[in-house]
Amino acid sequence: MKKTEAETGQPKPERPTLMQGWRQIWHKHQVLGFAMLALVVFSLAFLVFSLFRLNPRASVVIVGYGDVYGDVLGVSGGYRRASWVNMLAFPCLALLFGVLHNILAVRLFQKYGKDVALVFVGLTMVLLFSAFVVLLRLLGEG
Repeated sequence: MKKTEAETGQPKPERPTLMQGWRQIWHKHQVLGFAMLALVVFSLAFLVFSLFRLNPRASVVIVGYGDVYGDVLGVSGGYRRASWVNMLAFPCLALLFGVLHNILAVRLFQKYGKDVALVFVGLTMVLLFSAFVVLLRLLGEG
């Protein structure tokens, strides 16, 4: 059974802040720091690209592809059309990857170490690249 702070007389250890974690990453683990910086740069590029490719003048744009889903239900699959507002998912995804995933990477670094955080950042870059490919394919069919 855990003893409380009052019972042990020892103060609870402080949780490191995000800035402390970022400084430690940048000074001691440059590979992870540059990977996180690259993630921010790629996310910003994806954000700008996806915002410039929005087409608010069009009432209907291609927003997805559902070939497998259509085969399962017995209906014809193919490209799904909807309002251009649905394409705002891509800029939101860029912000999510650029900001939230970097914060999560710092927390993962503080709790589990450099290797886990580096794998997380690498997987996020793969997801970002995949989202970029999907966006390019949807724009190419529109």
